[in-house]
Amino acid sequence: MSTRAAPEHLVSVAPAGATAEPSRASTAPRPVDHAAVRAVVAGIMLAMFLSALEQTIVAPALPAIGRSLGGIDELSWVVTAYLLAVTATTPLFGKLSDIYGRRVVLLWAIGIFIGGSIACAMAPTIWILVFARALQGIGGGGLLPIAQTIIADLLSPQERPIVQGRTSIMFMSASILGPVLGGFLTDQLHWSLIFWINLPLGAAALVMSERALRQLPRNERPHQLDVIGAVLMVAAALLLMLALAWGGTHYAWRSPLILGLLAGSAIVWGLFAARLLSAREPFIPLTILRGRVTSTITCAAFFGVGTIIGITIYTPLYCETVLGLSASSSGLALIAFMAGTVVGSLTAARLMVRLEHYMRVPLVALLFAVAALGALAADPVNQSIERLLLLLFVLGCGVGPMYPLSTIVMQNAVKPHQLGTATGTLNFFRTLGGAIIVAVFGALVLGGVPDDAGVITLERLAAAHGDLAPAFREVFIAAAICLAIAFSSLLAVEERPLHGPLRRSE
Repeated sequence: MSTRAAPEHLVSVAPAGATAEPSRASTAPRPVDHAAVRAVVAGIMLAMFLSALEQTIVAPALPAIGRSLGGIDELSWVVTAYLLAVTATTPLFGKLSDIYGRRVVLLWAIGIFIGGSIACAMAPTIWILVFARALQGIGGGGLLPIAQTIIADLLSPQERPIVQGRTSIMFMSASILGPVLGGFLTDQLHWSLIFWINLPLGAAALVMSERALRQLPRNERPHQLDVIGAVLMVAAALLLMLALAWGGTHYAWRSPLILGLLAGSAIVWGLFAARLLSAREPFIPLTILRGRVTSTITCAAFFGVGTIIGITIYTPLYCETVLGLSASSSGLALIAFMAGTVVGSLTAARLMVRLEHYMRVPLVALLFAVAALGALAADPVNQSIERLLLLLFVLGCGVGPMYPLSTIVMQNAVKPHQLGTATGTLNFFRTLGGAIIVAVFGALVLGGVPDDAGVITLERLAAAHGDLAPAFREVFIAAAICLAIAFSSLLAVEERPLHGPLRRSE
């Protein structure tokens, strides 16, 4: 049985709290034709490309921004403000798309993103740039989850893996392209062009999405937006993200500020949990939080995708401080890892539509990833560049399937009118997992360098060199433990068939 949604003009909206029944008087809904599918996918992939590119394109421009606008000490906020806004608004946009429809909310997100980009390019001071980056992040928080949800609206579960695999490749490729493009524009032209470039791309995404999404099937029902629950979740996430961003770099982990942020986050998370139990229509439906499939795949994504983010952040530092490689060689090592994730993602997506027991694909892949981490942990110092590239490629192949698999399994387990909320929630916890695991890795690395004041600067860390080998051994072991937890969570996932026809021409 196909789970394809009905086109917009055939959808009947049930009253709030009622059980939606398909119309028995109408004929079966017409499927969206191939040309329309391609048009929609092209538009949303461009929107996703914007989101992925913006997360990495800014880093090479930070020194130039500091020289131009001043406020060197506040430069980290240029990155942090965007990430905080994206993380906090991702589940909100998912919920809004279930209420108001994908097309309208995606156009909102693109419009806010473009407006934020203009404000960033024209910012006269560092703090105006920080606020503009937060505005840009609010729009960016809606691009990825809504795009993934639109794929689920368009295609049956059997059809989704191929397209989701392609989006994973696009996202990872954009993440690699970002630093290269950002460095080129900054060095050869001006740093503001890293924001101005979003205007033609965003305008193209806006036009393509506005036209193509008119044919998009709709599944929304009348919902009540739990404003109190949304505010509590956003506040709890912001407090936690601030503590993780500042702890060990700007402030000692045991400083009153960091401890206060962590305590405040714990309290607000508790209030959010109480709100989920008491609200008439909670911000995140309890069926998503309590469901065996949805809860276990979210846990697996939290640790699996979080480990990918952590390895991506700390691989260059490991290469330069422990192995003594140059910046270009460190970049090559990171490319090997990202190439592996692309291969693993695409391979898993293709196998999922051909294998009855598709969950075996990520399980086997994770075993290879753990083995690669074990080899790195066994001897973190004496790694030739060839062996390092091979191990990182294998590691990438092992964790790459987590991207498309977690999205497909989550969407396959919820009702059509919950797709936006479920996808937004999954992306929120994947990002949160990355933040927490990066903080854990950072604590292990920073703990390997003695500091009487308790606060360690990046300059002192870079000067430590060989002293960091034991710390990175602990990082690789911690990464293996995280993947082991992801493996255990995947074992608990109920493997449900991916229904629907497979378009061979896609």
